[in-house]
Amino acid sequence: MSHNSFGHLFRVTTWGESHGPAIGCVVDGCPPLIPLTEADLQPWLDRRKPGGSRFVTQRQESDTARILSGVFDDGNGPVTTGASIAIQIENEDARSKDYGEIARAFRPGHADFTYQAKYGVRDHRGGGRSSARETAMRVAAGAVARKVLGEAVRIRAGVVQLGPHRIAPDAVDFDAVYDNALFAASAAVVPAWEAYLDGVRKAGSSIGAVVALEITGLPAGWGAPLYGKLDAELAAAMMSINAVKGVEIGAGFGAAELTGEENADAMRLGEDGRPVFLSNHAGGVLGGISTGQPLTARVAFKPTSSILTPGQTITRDGTETEVRTKGRHDPCVALRGVPVVEAMAACVLADAMLRHRAQVG
Repeated sequence: MSHNSFGHLFRVTTWGESHGPAIGCVVDGCPPLIPLTEADLQPWLDRRKPGGSRFVTQRQESDTARILSGVFDDGNGPVTTGASIAIQIENEDARSKDYGEIARAFRPGHADFTYQAKYGVRDHRGGGRSSARETAMRVAAGAVARKVLGEAVRIRAGVVQLGPHRIAPDAVDFDAVYDNALFAASAAVVPAWEAYLDGVRKAGSSIGAVVALEITGLPAGWGAPLYGKLDAELAAAMMSINAVKGVEIGAGFGAAELTGEENADAMRLGEDGRPVFLSNHAGGVLGGISTGQPLTARVAFKPTSSILTPGQTITRDGTETEVRTKGRHDPCVALRGVPVVEAMAACVLADAMLRHRAQVG
């Protein structure tokens, strides 16, 4: 299997399967002398790990990360050495017997059929390599990326739409996201959303959602024209996340409804003589290069196909049948997708920062 890595100078490779003994990642290109311990990784991993509420899978994983290489304590505390950073998380609560029925049947909406068609073999236990279990390592790599970026760059995401229920743009509050079990970007919607998702969950079904992303503290200049556009690389990173079916940057598809006058982000000079934008339809990127404004995006997650309702399918042997997905699953995968969105953004930005520094100093 190819394409297990992403990034250029800050490059991340992940490995492992959902029900294997462990999952892990290798982060290459991290600059030296950055303070880094496992305690820097764990808070981000704890936000993504399963079993945190009734609204996510009840698989119980501590997601305890171990740094195996690339960090050394030379007397003043552990710092990165410039070598590859290897991180491992052991799988503790895999329950492979739940997947016996799908060993030969393809789950509708999952990657079972395409993996079998491409490779001629697939690990049916929890989806194997196609499982979102792999995203824990993206979050670990994102924690390293945040250390590279420093505290000036702030990356925040949150659920702004659950099924048909939306949060008005002017009511989005990213500070509320990690104070509720739904990762909702507004405390006001939580009671109604919890009741709605409880109904979905008890019916054995699932629902999609939209996650909004906002990044502040970026300078102007990151990214490159044409084939290294910051927004293109961010969109590609988001589309690589399990269940993501669409990404908007800035006004996104809404820009198609605007006139040129409405869409253009007019500029004036601030009191300090620096440029001030009067709007941000571009989402903080022009020509593939950051403007210094907040970088904004929206990420659409489909409803997971792991549902209890039987669905029509076929088997590897060429017979028609019905299948339902047993086991422990998220009724809305976008909830735990929030820290994954943040992590992938951090990795893209760390890579962009290092490439910018390499070219222009």
